[in-house]
Amino acid sequence: MKDIIIFDTTLRDGEQSPGASMNTEEKIQIALQLEKLGVDVIEAGFAAASPGDFGAIKRISEQVKNSTVCSLARALDGDIKAAAHAIANANKQRIHTFIATSPIHMEYKLKMTPQEVIKRAVDSVRYAKTFCDDVEFSCEDAGRSDIGFLKEILDAVIEAGATTLNIPDTVGYRLPQEMGAIIKTLQESVKERAILSVHCHNDLGLAVANSIESIENGARQIECTINGLGERAGNAALEEIVMTLKTRKDVFSDYHTNINIKEIYPSSKLVSTITGIEPQPNKAIVGKNAFAHESGIHQDGVLKYAQTYEIMNAKDIGLDNNSLVMGKHSGRHAFKDKLCSLGYSLSDEEVNIAFDKFKVLADSKKEIFDDDIRALVSAEIIKISEVFELVTLQLSDCNPGGVPSAAVTIRHDGKEITDAAIGNGTMDAIFKVIDRVCGAEGRLKEYKVDSVTQGKDALARVIVKVVFEEGKPAILGHGLSVDTMQATAKAYIGALNSYISMKEDLRSLTKGI
Repeated sequence: MKDIIIFDTTLRDGEQSPGASMNTEEKIQIALQLEKLGVDVIEAGFAAASPGDFGAIKRISEQVKNSTVCSLARALDGDIKAAAHAIANANKQRIHTFIATSPIHMEYKLKMTPQEVIKRAVDSVRYAKTFCDDVEFSCEDAGRSDIGFLKEILDAVIEAGATTLNIPDTVGYRLPQEMGAIIKTLQESVKERAILSVHCHNDLGLAVANSIESIENGARQIECTINGLGERAGNAALEEIVMTLKTRKDVFSDYHTNINIKEIYPSSKLVSTITGIEPQPNKAIVGKNAFAHESGIHQDGVLKYAQTYEIMNAKDIGLDNNSLVMGKHSGRHAFKDKLCSLGYSLSDEEVNIAFDKFKVLADSKKEIFDDDIRALVSAEIIKISEVFELVTLQLSDCNPGGVPSAAVTIRHDGKEITDAAIGNGTMDAIFKVIDRVCGAEGRLKEYKVDSVTQGKDALARVIVKVVFEEGKPAILGHGLSVDTMQATAKAYIGALNSYISMKEDLRSLTKGI
């Protein structure tokens, strides 16, 4: 049996997907779920990229027990040192260092000769080995690199101590047969001296196909993300790779992963709830239509014998058809079990807070679905400390010709502050009065509202992206309520609290390494 190492980079490459930024508490929840999923290596971030990334990797390293925790680092001493310090408390540590190897990158980006690139790679691997034994080296843009040069640099970094060699198709350029040929050639050169890995991007929609072809030609580690999340068109989707190996045992009987497939759907829902990026409905394995049948012929066939139109069982991946199992009479123990089944790892105090919020929600909604609970926990529990907290929101009647106004009461430092403002519309009035009370100057970049579940009393989930400082990235905020405007105010204040938290992290961590 050949073990395939699953290297998940949702928290690093996945977070680079536009709009997918996560705060530290959210990253910790995803990391703990990835561990429950059975992921072998969790790439928790890029420690040198920002103090926030460094802090998140450090805290994940302290909480994850079984999976290897990895930090990315450029082939620079400063990056490698930051990575080493961030993962220092992990039970299993890995430093992942990289440098570009394609002619176009070496000439135009690095402005280095091939021999200079090899020297930098060797020096970086040797330096990384002074911090931990498990060192991965990546040839950035390997998909467009000269195969002879790849053999040369891989030989050099193996000699320097690299234990995993990653071959990324960084721009998603290669076709499956081409990727397979590259891996076969390199595997014949590398042999058993190191583990060969691939990291395929989806620019041509071939990331999973390229990953599978690579496995058949000698790759023993696959780098992927939940829901295929990632920069541009995304990465190879973990769930598609794993279920391909599982479903097609007639072809892949010799291959094995440590993934607990019943945690696939909870993992997918956790990531999409936290990032606000839902998989497209027709997404393989985890899309909402993946196990839906509208055609009468298909429905008839599935009812008679499921395998007529389904090649896998929805329950195998942890999908329970969003069944109604909780209500206002549900007890605390049952609620805690439900949270665990949905992929959350909360402290007893957080469970108690979530249970109280659940009871309030149950009083206002007739039916409580799994997605309601997911949204509630993500909006109310997995968040940074509230510098500002919305107490009340009151809106004027917006009759034709009237002037929209909003009045809020916000708690800050134990005191409640009440103020009101008018605006060009109801939302504008809400944002203006929050800015005035909190002393902020936010600029709304994106606004999205959707219904969490079905029904007239469905929860509204609002996601906003707000810029609070010119030249800085937009901050994501989540809000949840049966009232859309209430959810809007919560989302805006949530973004403000995240912005303040990031500034606090910056102040504390710049005193570190």
